[in-house]
Amino acid sequence: MQVTSSTSATSGTSSSSGSTSQVAQLQKQLRDLTQQLKDLATADMDAQAKAQQQQLLQAQIAAIQAQIAAIQSQKQQEQASKASASQNKTQSATATSDKAVGSQVDVYI
Repeated sequence: MQVTSSTSATSGTSSSSGSTSQVAQLQKQLRDLTQQLKDLATADMDAQAKAQQQQLLQAQIAAIQAQIAAIQSQKQQEQASKASASQNKTQSATATSDKAVGSQVDVYI
């Protein structure tokens, strides 16, 4: 039985669509590794080699799960940051228009 390992590094500045495709790719790798782990149960190997292979696969699965969690967390932080920036713009525009209205003085003679 052959085990293939491939992991991808995540970028701190990935776009929303980029992070979505990264998560999809990582989920595919996760499914592949999970299948390999299932296949290992019926593999014709000695017990020690099987145990080592199992540990390797479990470590790879954990690493990919951590990458997915990091991407999702980053995505949530970006969304929260955008929402906060949008709210700050709205508040700033309201404050500016209030100042403009309050600074005008009508003088009648």
